[in-house]
Amino acid sequence: MRCLVTAGPTAEPLDAVRQLTNRSTGELGGRLANHLAAAGHDVILLRGAPATWSGPCAASCVESFATVEDLEALLLRWSKREVQAVLHAAAVSDFRFGAVWRCGADGLWQEVVSGKHRTDLGPLRVDLVPTPKLILRLRDWFPRAFLAGWKYEVDGGRSDALDRARAQVAACGTDCCVANGPAYGAGFGVVTPRGETLHCEDREALFAALTVRITSGR
Repeated sequence: MRCLVTAGPTAEPLDAVRQLTNRSTGELGGRLANHLAAAGHDVILLRGAPATWSGPCAASCVESFATVEDLEALLLRWSKREVQAVLHAAAVSDFRFGAVWRCGADGLWQEVVSGKHRTDLGPLRVDLVPTPKLILRLRDWFPRAFLAGWKYEVDGGRSDALDRARAQVAACGTDCCVANGPAYGAGFGVVTPRGETLHCEDREALFAALTVRITSGR
C-alpha cells in the first residue's frame, strides 16, 4: 500500500527573519514512516522544514514544507495519485501572522511593513489569523483512503483528550484519531468512529496498532 505520512512542525513567517513554529521535532512521524516501510508499504513522508530529528529515513519519497499553505499544496498534489492511507501526524500551526501594528505618537495604531521589524519601534501588536484546518479536508482529497489524525492536548485530563479525539473523528470523517500530550499522559490513545479506544503504552505499540488498522481498513 502507498502510505502518506506528515511529520514535524509548520513555520509561519512574521517577517523575513522570524517565524511562528512549535516544539515538534518530527521524530514520531519519521519513526512511523520507517515502521510502515519496514512492514512493506511504499511510504511518502511530508516533513516540516523546521523538524530537528535527524534519524534514518526509509521513506521512498521525502518532501519538505514550511507553511500550512505549503503542506496544503503537497497534500493536494498527492491526492491526484493513488494513496491508500494518510497518517496526518504533522504539528500544523493553528495561526499565521496577520498585520503588525505600532502605536504612534498620536496614540493611533499604524501598520508596520518592513523586512525586519525593529525593536526601536517600541511595543508591537500582531494579528493572529486562524489557518485552514487541513484535516477537515482530507476526506474530500482522499475519499477512499484510510485516514488517521492526531490530537495533542495540553489542558484537562485523559478523558478530555479522548473526548476531543472523538470530536475530531466525528467532524473530519477520519478512521481514527491518536490522542496524546500532557492532558492524555503517558502513551497514546487510539479512538475510532465506533467509539473504541485502544491505549498504547509507547510508540512501537502505537505504530503496530496503526499498521494493523491500515491493513484491515478500519
